[in-house]
Amino acid sequence: MTEIQTVRGPIEITALGRTYMHEHVFVLSPDVQQNYPEEWGDEEARISDAVAKLTALSGQGVQTIVDPTVVGLGRYIPRIKRIADRVPNLNIVVATGCYTYGDVPFFFHHRGPALNAALGTEVPDPMVDMFVGDITEGITGTGVRAGLLKCAIDHQGLTGGVERIMRAVAQTHHRTGTPITVHTHPGSHAGDVVKRVLCDEEGVDPSRIVLGHSGDSTDADHLSSLAEAGFILGMDRFGINLETTFEARADIVVELCRRGYTNQMVLSQDAACYIDWIDPQVLPFLPQWHYLHIHDEVLPYLREQGVTEDQITAMLVDNPRRYFERSPA
Repeated sequence: MTEIQTVRGPIEITALGRTYMHEHVFVLSPDVQQNYPEEWGDEEARISDAVAKLTALSGQGVQTIVDPTVVGLGRYIPRIKRIADRVPNLNIVVATGCYTYGDVPFFFHHRGPALNAALGTEVPDPMVDMFVGDITEGITGTGVRAGLLKCAIDHQGLTGGVERIMRAVAQTHHRTGTPITVHTHPGSHAGDVVKRVLCDEEGVDPSRIVLGHSGDSTDADHLSSLAEAGFILGMDRFGINLETTFEARADIVVELCRRGYTNQMVLSQDAACYIDWIDPQVLPFLPQWHYLHIHDEVLPYLREQGVTEDQITAMLVDNPRRYFERSPA
């Protein structure tokens, strides 16, 4: 039976249970936090707050969250490990990869393929070995092994950095069998670019890829085409209603269920205990952005619109399990 890597170690895939496929614990800018620590505040208070919020989530019957926080989003696994140890009934699956909409982080500017022209040869990308190490050996000496890969593409399109990271993620996937999640911008049909680069050119099976933030779009025909291609659609920003509404997010799930794509969707909120990317003045506009939103608001609404319990189970239990099923032990 397949084992899945979590922060507390490997578990049998049947232990995933109800799974939220895109939640963060913290999203941070480490350089800012290290140089202006007053922005972060008290470390122990932040950890205790996260423990309380995740304990409440576990109390609703959620057994697993997938945290796609990687380089570029402030990943720091020693802190996440401390939190996971205090929430024993919740599995946390963490990721490796790199997050950018534009260029690669400056660390990689003069490494790997950036040297191809100067050296007149193909130079391997160090990102691949770094990502593989996170998956096979563990992250930051913690022994915690990544359970998925993460990259991103937004409305800026396939910039040089985005393409380089995508291809490094694809190479890592082929070496390890680890599934992939991609931050996408469905309004600009970024999923089509993911299909071309990761699937058509790099040979990744679309069924091993979650197209994150697909629920930002209400274009049912476009989303249906991606589901038909085999991708898993991340309907994962419930509560983030700055450019859409709760009803629009929920209704597109209902419509795709009606069209027969229940088995191609996963649900989540993209919430976090603390995120320093959002100005505090904006936070009042996100009153429902919290870990409990799916249980308290989304599922009752879906049921009222005719989504069945079997369909809900598929999106929260069966589809996440199938996504991870071919992952390495």
